[in-house]
Amino acid sequence: MAYEVGGKTIEHNEGGYLENIEDWSKELAELIAEKEGISLSDKHWDLINYLRDEFISNAGNQPNTRNIVKEMGKKWGAKLSQKDIFDLFPGNPSKQAGMIGGLPESRRKGGY
Repeated sequence: MAYEVGGKTIEHNEGGYLENIEDWSKELAELIAEKEGISLSDKHWDLINYLRDEFISNAGNQPNTRNIVKEMGKKWGAKLSQKDIFDLFPGNPSKQAGMIGGLPESRRKGGY
């Protein structure tokens, strides 16, 4: 299975997660988000970039929903709930935002 972006074929698994994290681009993220029914806003990008930074800079760390809520609350200067994050990525923030961000599928089962 593959995505077609900018004349390139980018392989993904049956769940839509990239086979190679190096193939990711913002253009590809926008394509995946569109397929997921998500119109990317600045808040979406904040969360995607946070997950990418955690994974790339911290030995494959994939934060759970609790940590995502905490970090995005700091970034946005607001007290957030899980609902705020699920409103952005209804298909499970760590999994759906991670897929859009080109990360491997999170094996995490719960939010905490």
